Amino acid sequence: MKQGIHPDYHTIKVVMTDGTEYETRSTYGKEGDVLRLSVDSKSHPAYTGKRRVLDTAGRVEKFQAKYGMKK
Repeated sequence: MKQGIHPDYHTIKVVMTDGTEYETRSTYGKEGDVLRLSVDSKSHPAYTGKRRVLDTAGRVEKFQAKYGMKK
């Protein structure tokens, strides 16, 4: 392999929506970073078969805050 062109592969902690944690190796972030999932197989309706009510207004506000858009 060529040196210096590949991302760093290190250990991170993944936290599922229900609080379950596990360690894995990834190119995400830095060594020891925590990846918090907002959707996973335990909460997504496609996997669970259950519908959940989404807070549409909260999602819009989150988008506006993230991208600095004003009303």
